Amino acid sequence: MSQKLLEGKKGIITGVLNNASLAWKIAEKCHREGAEFVLTNTDYALRKGQIKDLASKTGSEIIIADLGDSKDVKNLFQKSAEVLGGKIDFLLHSAAMSYNVKEGLPYPELNYDYFLKTIEISALSLHKMISAGWKLDVLAEGGSILTISYIAAQRAFPFYSDMAEAKAILESIVRSFGYCLGKEKKIRINAVSQSPTKTTAAGGIKGFQDFYEYAQALSPLGNASAESLADLCAVLFSDLTSGLTMQTIYNDGGFSATGASEEVIKKFIQEK
Repeated sequence: MSQKLLEGKKGIITGVLNNASLAWKIAEKCHREGAEFVLTNTDYALRKGQIKDLASKTGSEIIIADLGDSKDVKNLFQKSAEVLGGKIDFLLHSAAMSYNVKEGLPYPELNYDYFLKTIEISALSLHKMISAGWKLDVLAEGGSILTISYIAAQRAFPFYSDMAEAKAILESIVRSFGYCLGKEKKIRINAVSQSPTKTTAAGGIKGFQDFYEYAQALSPLGNASAESLADLCAVLFSDLTSGLTMQTIYNDGGFSATGASEEVIKKFIQEK
């Protein structure tokens, strides 16, 4: 019987809320490939979501943590190393939230307190997590770290509001911390820029369904599914990608490389 892709790997997976979460699909795939991991989210998410169901299904322990709180993050890594019985081989950062988007505030009228919270939760939390693992020396040499990004980090998508800045900072952290991680511990870190995907969080973005259909029409392969993202993440966590780091990888069906499609042009002409 062939060895599973992540056999013997130990990790931390953030961002699971319910079975529509990207992190949920990734956790299921990692479990099928033989990985052990802890799940983490806030106490609110634990009460309102379905994390306990996933924990039961995958035999995982849940550790409550506010990723904006450095003490919580430190505790997360200490407990994870204890629960898993060793250093952390992989880490999935899938934390994102914007009250500006939630409240539907126009970009020129952003609430700056909300803006700072967006940056803290959606970007700086990645730095805090890596820094905590680094200082505690619980990140395994040759490990892999992934975060979930979006093309709005590079291009203008008005509906994405201040999350665009958060994703741009997130991708910069991948590059900046990636150098340190690679030089000191041979740890890889990459961002995966995902197609618009129907999640609970996406449902709160005004006009999401219209844009989902537009991206579907523009992308040669159509929008990449959550399942395809999970497959990609499992490979990126594995030893098969030992030379890949500090990159933003577009899992978007070709959207990022396509200027126009016949389908979109025909639809535009029909509407004139």
